[in-house]
Amino acid sequence: MPKDRAGRATMKDVAALAGVSAKTVSNVLTGTAAVRPETQGRVEAAMRELDFVPNLSARGLRNGRSGVIAIALPDLATAFSAEMLHHLVDAAHQRGFAVQIEETATAPERERDLVSRARQHLVDGVVLNPIRIEDSVIDRDDRLPPVVLIGEVEQHVTDRVLVDSRAGARDAVAHLIERGARRIAAIGGDGQRDRATATSRLRLAGMHDALAAAGLEVDPRREINVLPWNMEAGAIGVRTLIERGVGFDAVLCFTDSIAVGALHALAAAGVRVPDDVLVCGFDDIEQSRYTTPELTTVSFDRDEFARATIALLEERITARGAPVRAVAIPHRVVVRGSTGTTPASSPSGVAAG
Repeated sequence: MPKDRAGRATMKDVAALAGVSAKTVSNVLTGTAAVRPETQGRVEAAMRELDFVPNLSARGLRNGRSGVIAIALPDLATAFSAEMLHHLVDAAHQRGFAVQIEETATAPERERDLVSRARQHLVDGVVLNPIRIEDSVIDRDDRLPPVVLIGEVEQHVTDRVLVDSRAGARDAVAHLIERGARRIAAIGGDGQRDRATATSRLRLAGMHDALAAAGLEVDPRREINVLPWNMEAGAIGVRTLIERGVGFDAVLCFTDSIAVGALHALAAAGVRVPDDVLVCGFDDIEQSRYTTPELTTVSFDRDEFARATIALLEERITARGAPVRAVAIPHRVVVRGSTGTTPASSPSGVAAG
């Protein structure tokens, strides 16, 4: 099979294996023209089989770009971030981009630094995941380079890809109510605005929507926000609920990592899941399928999310003046053992102290 001078598979090699033209392979890489999903799948499979690596330096010389994009997530230590980053990097590589990775945490200046690099053409564009619009460079800069936001921060100055967190939380709580829960607690959101992220605001609002639809009252004593959102936060949240002496028969955890910690603390307190308390998470990380019991959660297609993100960014790099777009990725509640395998009698709950 022919190779380039560096011994790598070429675009022509990929085209031959996939049974398409070299132009079609180029369209898959650049996104400059629509390609049928089945054709794109064959091309991407051929790229993987041949270990095809696009010649980024040559591409950059032709179009004045670096061939590099930056991706910034708030907390790289979480399982969700690791899984999301895996899909984003893979989608970027499929389109011929190299990737720089940054953790923004609670340091908004890191966002500003990435945007500055894009202005200096050190990177072609940036994927950002701000946790609050108040702290983001998006709310403070009117000369943005190509940027795509992912997550719940709502704005209308640049493209974004999202899962409808409010609807996801509403559907999750509706499921808990359908399973018989009536005293539902939340770990990840409360009424304190200074601690609220865009995600916590939306998921708490979705929970309230479902409670209102069922004629159930909101009890602020059952709402707890512990930062950062990790397994320890879930354990602290459960212990806090028990210490408050507030009765509860279900817990909506705003991430699966929180839910894992909650399951641990409930077990340590002698509370049975799902017999006494139902537990639901959000994000469907791999670990959610290996908890005891397996975790019910709100799921979405991360591969679809990543592909949409990188495609939007490449479109923005190519056409700076294109209309701003928002792409919503569908979600669904995946029912597992932590909320019972079949509708049954109401969980007995943790009694009020």
